[in-house]
Amino acid sequence: MAPPSDPGTCSATGLSTAAAAERLARDGANELPRAGQRSMLRIALEVLREPMLALLLAGGVAYLLLGDRAEALILLGFATFSVIVTVIQETRTEHVLEALRDLSSPRALVLRDGARVRIAGRDVVEDDLVVLDQGDRVPADALLIEAIDLQTDESLLTGESLPVEKTADATPVAAAPHRPGGDGQPYVYSGSLVTRGSGLARVLATGPRSEIGRIGQSLAALDTEAPKLRRETMRIVTWCALGGGGVALLVVLLFGLLRGSWIEAVLAGIAIGMSMLPEEFPVVLTVFLAMGAWRIGKVGVLTRRAAAIETLGSATVLCTDKTGTLTENRMSLTELWLPTGETVTLGTSADVSPAARALIDTAALASAAQPTDPMEIALHAARGVAPSGATLVQAYALRPELLAMSNVWAQGDALDIAAKGAPEAIAALCRLAGPALAAMTEAVDAMATRGIRVLAVATATTPDRDWAETQHGYAYTLAGLVGLADPLRASVAQAVAECRAAGIRVVMITGDYAATARSIATQAGIAAGDVLTGSDLAALDDAALTARLKTVTVFARIMPEQKLRIVQAFKAGGEIVAMTGDGVNDAPSLKAAHIGVAMGKRGTDVAREASAMVLLDDDFGSIVHSVRLGRRIYDNIRKAMAFIFAVHVPIAGLALLPLLLGLPILFGPIHIALLEMVIDPVCALVFEAEHEEHDIMQRPPRDPEARLFSLPMIAWSVFQGALAFAMLAAVFIVETQAGMPEAELRALIFFALIAAIVALILVNRSYSASLGAALTRHNAALRYVLAAIAGVTAVILFLPQAQTLLKFASIAWRDMAFAAGLGIALLLLLEAFKPAMRSWIAPRGDAAGKRQIPAALHEA
Repeated sequence: MAPPSDPGTCSATGLSTAAAAERLARDGANELPRAGQRSMLRIALEVLREPMLALLLAGGVAYLLLGDRAEALILLGFATFSVIVTVIQETRTEHVLEALRDLSSPRALVLRDGARVRIAGRDVVEDDLVVLDQGDRVPADALLIEAIDLQTDESLLTGESLPVEKTADATPVAAAPHRPGGDGQPYVYSGSLVTRGSGLARVLATGPRSEIGRIGQSLAALDTEAPKLRRETMRIVTWCALGGGGVALLVVLLFGLLRGSWIEAVLAGIAIGMSMLPEEFPVVLTVFLAMGAWRIGKVGVLTRRAAAIETLGSATVLCTDKTGTLTENRMSLTELWLPTGETVTLGTSADVSPAARALIDTAALASAAQPTDPMEIALHAARGVAPSGATLVQAYALRPELLAMSNVWAQGDALDIAAKGAPEAIAALCRLAGPALAAMTEAVDAMATRGIRVLAVATATTPDRDWAETQHGYAYTLAGLVGLADPLRASVAQAVAECRAAGIRVVMITGDYAATARSIATQAGIAAGDVLTGSDLAALDDAALTARLKTVTVFARIMPEQKLRIVQAFKAGGEIVAMTGDGVNDAPSLKAAHIGVAMGKRGTDVAREASAMVLLDDDFGSIVHSVRLGRRIYDNIRKAMAFIFAVHVPIAGLALLPLLLGLPILFGPIHIALLEMVIDPVCALVFEAEHEEHDIMQRPPRDPEARLFSLPMIAWSVFQGALAFAMLAAVFIVETQAGMPEAELRALIFFALIAAIVALILVNRSYSASLGAALTRHNAALRYVLAAIAGVTAVILFLPQAQTLLKFASIAWRDMAFAAGLGIALLLLLEAFKPAMRSWIAPRGDAAGKRQIPAALHEA
C-alpha cells in the first residue's frame, strides 16, 4: 500500500483501535443527525394544539357547560373524528418513512492495526484508511491515495446520472476548494457509490462535516411557512365570530327592550349565538384536509402536512430534478451508429439488423462479465441472453492514458477481441483518419448534442492464442457507436402535459450538463425556453436572476445552494413553488419551497424529512393526482363555506323576525341543535365528497393573492340565504295573519327551512348552471344525508312524543307538500340566477391577473 498523506496521523497500517476510539469520542458518530420518530401521543398533542381544532373543542365544551348536550356531542364527535383521522394518517406516515430509512449506516472496510476490518459506517473516523471496491458505498468524504480505474456515482449529491472518473493524489490538498461532480478529482464523497474499480482513501470529514452533512445542516436554517389556507380560514372565523356575536347581542337588546324580560332575552341571545358560532369552519378545514390526506394516500402519496395538498393545488411553478425524478436513474441503450452511416434508434420492441445486433453483442463482450457500471449493465440488458461458447482469457483495463478497455475471448484456436471506450481512444486504436474519422466524429457530436453518452466499439482477431501485452498490439476495426441515456419515466410526458394544461409552469433544475438536460426536457414536454447554467447563475444578482426566471425552463450544472436560491427567487416573484426531488442535494430546496415532494423509493432520508409529501411509488404522475385533489379540496372548501354563509342567513333572519314584529319565537335551542345535525354533516361530509369540476385541470392556478372567500362569493351566498329567508318570512307572516296556530306554524316553517337547506345544498354542489348536474352528480354521502333527513322528518311526523318535545303540532299533507314545494321553488330560482353569477362565483385563475407567463413558455 502507498503511504497515506499524513504520516503523522496514521500509517500504512491505518489507525490503531485506541486512536480510532479517541477520534470517535471527539467528533461523534459518522451519521447525520435526524429527528426522532414521533410517538402517537406526541402526534395527538400536536394535533390538539391546532388553533382550528382547539376552537372546535372549545365550542363543544361551551355547549356542554350550557347544558346543550346534543350540540356538544355533535361538536365533540366531529373533533374526535378529526383527531383520530389525523393521528392515524400522521402515525402511518411516520411508520412508512421509518421503514424507508436505511436500517443502519453502510458498512465500511478500513485498515485498523495493520489489518482489514469491516465496521459500521457510523464508526468511521477522520484519518481512517478506507478500502473501496465496486459496489461499495463511500462512508465519508475522503482523499484518494490509490485508485485503479475508479468511478463513483455522485448523483445523490450532484444530480448527474453518469459516474465520474477519479484519480489518486497522495499530496494532501484538503484545504483546496472542491465540490462533487466532474471527472479527474482525487476526492470521494460520503453517500456516493463506487461503480467501477478500487482504491484506498484517507477520510477527511465525517458526519455533519461532510458534504452531505453540510447540506443536511442547512435545512435547520429554513423555516416551513404556515399554510395560507389556514391563515385565510382563521380570518373568516374571526369575521363570523364577530358577526355571530353581534347578532346575539342584537337579539338580547331587542328582546329585552321590546318585551321587558331580560332573563328570557339573555337565554334567547345564547340560543341565537349558539346557532351563529362558526364551528362549521374548523369542521370543514380539519375534516377536509384529513380526508384529503387519506384520499391521496390511496394513490401512493404520503402527506406529512395535510395542508400541503391544498397548497400544491395552487402551485404556479413546479421545479423538478432530472435524475431519478423525470428519469429512471439508470442507463439504457438508446441509439446505434454503424460505419456504413446507418443510425438505429432502439425502441421497446423494434427489430434491429444483424449488423446492429452484432454491434450490441460486441459492446457487451467488451464489458465486465458481472457488471456494476450502469452503462455496462445497460449493454448486457440490451444484449439479453446470448449463448456463447467463448471463454474470457484476458482483460485490458481502462487506463488514464488510454480510455478504452478490451476483453480477449478464446473460441477454438483463434482469439476474438472486443473493445469499447471513449470515441477518441477507439479511433486511435483503429487508426482512423480522413473521411472515416470525420464521419465518426460527426455522429458522436450529433449524439452528444441530444444528451446521449457515446461509447465507440471495435473488434480485432488474432490467428493464434498468444495475446499482446497492451491493446496497441492488435489491429482493430471500428464496429460502431453505442449511445446510452438515462431514460425518461413512462408517466412523465403525460404528467407534464397535464401540468401545462393546468397552467403550471414546469422547470427542470439539475446538476447534469446543459445538452443532456435540454434533451430530457424536450422529451418530457417541458416548454421551450432558455437554459441557464450554474456558472451563469452565479454571475447574476438577485434582481437579474428574477428577470431571467421569466424565460428560463432548464437550469443545468446547478449546485445545491443554487437550487435553493432559484426556489427563493421564484417565491420572491410571487409564485407558489412546488419542488420535487430525491437526492440530498434537493433537500434544502424541498424545505424552502411552498411544497416539497420527495421520492419514497429512491429518495434519501434527508430529502424525505425536508418534504411535505412523499411519493411512495416514485411516480411523477402522482403529482398530477395531487394537484387535481388539491384543487378539488379548495373548490369544495369554498362550496362548503358558501353554503355555511347562505344557510345561516335564514336561520338568523327567522330568529330576529319574530322579535321585530312582536310575534311568538319560532325556534329554541333544541330546534337549532336539530338544524345543526343537518348542517354539520353536510359541511363535513357531503361537500368533502363532491367530485371535481369538469374544467379543474384546464384552468390556470388561482392568483396567490386571491382571498379564500371573495367578496362576490360572499354576496352570492348572502343572496341565496336572503332569497330563502324572504320566501320563509312571507309564509310566516301570511300564515300568522291567517290565524294558523303557533305550534302548527312552527312545524310548517321548520320543515320549509329543511327543504330550503336541501335546495341550498344542491345549488352549491357545483359552479355550473346545470340543474340536472345538481340533481344527478354522484355523491354517496349526500344520499345518506338526504335519507337521514327523510328519516328524521318521518319520525317527527309520525311520533307524537317527538312533536311534543319540539312543540310542533300535526300538519296536513298539503302543508308538507307546500313546504317541499317552497324548497323546489328556491332551487329553481337560484339555478336560474346562477348563469349570470357564474363569472363571479366560479374559481378564476391567474390569467387575468398581474402575473403573466411569457407566451413563449406556452408553446408546445
